[in-house]
Amino acid sequence: MAKSIASEFTKGLWKEIPPFRLVLGLCPVLGVTTSMKNGIGMGLATTFVLLCSNILVSLLRKVIPAKVRIACFIIIIATFVIVVEQMMAAFAYTLFMDLGVFIPLIVVNCIVLGRAEAFASKNGVVLSAADGLGIGIGFTCSLAVLGAVRELLGTGGLAGDVFGFLPYSIPNIFGASYEPFVFAVQAPGAFVALGLLLCLMNLIPSK
Repeated sequence: MAKSIASEFTKGLWKEIPPFRLVLGLCPVLGVTTSMKNGIGMGLATTFVLLCSNILVSLLRKVIPAKVRIACFIIIIATFVIVVEQMMAAFAYTLFMDLGVFIPLIVVNCIVLGRAEAFASKNGVVLSAADGLGIGIGFTCSLAVLGAVRELLGTGGLAGDVFGFLPYSIPNIFGASYEPFVFAVQAPGAFVALGLLLCLMNLIPSK
């Protein structure tokens, strides 16, 4: 059992890391990763929803009728999205404004609904929690890496915080003479940066 819990948790960190291995949830990956701060914020918000919805779906899996299970899953997911949206509006308002419409769009994130349908509805609470937490952390790391790459190329440094806490600032990493590559933080730059990271990930074995 312990081995299964560990394997369910760790698979989302590398073997099945959502954007790079499963190529899922690309809308927020492309839309919010103009900075590492936004990537971490979106990733943590999605992780909260993923973990809580996986736990509740697993608890209710034997009482939810099969014919209406998808509608029930969406209601459960939407409930936790509202919770995280209100929490961010109250405690991390700047990040809340930066992420904008992408926060409520977590409801239709195929990663969250996919884990509810494919895993949580068929497994116990502990395994479902491990699955949700692992996939969520992997998703957060993916957005943070992509955001960091785009911010570094687009501004020459990193600056921000994590949900209003843990501020960080690393200016002029490439030197004072570096000319910011603004294309990297624009919409087309998101596709190019994601494509390059996907190429790099495909060169590295998943096992």
